[in-house]
Amino acid sequence: MRNIIAFPLLGLAVILQSSLVSEMRLLQGYADLPMLIIAAWALQERVDSAWHWAAIACLFIGFVSGLPWITFVIGYFGIVFIARILQRRVWQAPLLAMFSVVFAGTLLMHTLSFIVLTLSGTTFSLADVSTLITLPTLLLNMLFSIPAYTLMRDLSYWVYPAEVME
Repeated sequence: MRNIIAFPLLGLAVILQSSLVSEMRLLQGYADLPMLIIAAWALQERVDSAWHWAAIACLFIGFVSGLPWITFVIGYFGIVFIARILQRRVWQAPLLAMFSVVFAGTLLMHTLSFIVLTLSGTTFSLADVSTLITLPTLLLNMLFSIPAYTLMRDLSYWVYPAEVME
């Protein structure tokens, strides 16, 4: 029942990503809102449904993206895996964990996208992709990671309330 909130939230994130966020560019890079939401949700200690959220996000993004859906499955599940490991190890510094997951997740998604596009016959220069797309995207993702983490933390407190002490 707690996973139902993922459908409207991730649906709204994908709609905002495809319409509004993708138009706010820094050079040729733009923030990845669904990735930020998944990373922030997976870092919450009370949450036990991060894998479900990643699957729902893959389903939604697969409909609107031109990349094969397996790219997002590998990327988003990899992000949740990294976040769950860091959530156990860096529990006293949650923003540091969020920055680390966003950094690793952005590099993972861009590496996967670069490999898929290269295998499909598109010719890109790795230097151009790194400087014009990946680094600006990384900067924007880092910028948006703080509000995303704060919103997901508050949502996790609402969805998974603390047990009342007697």
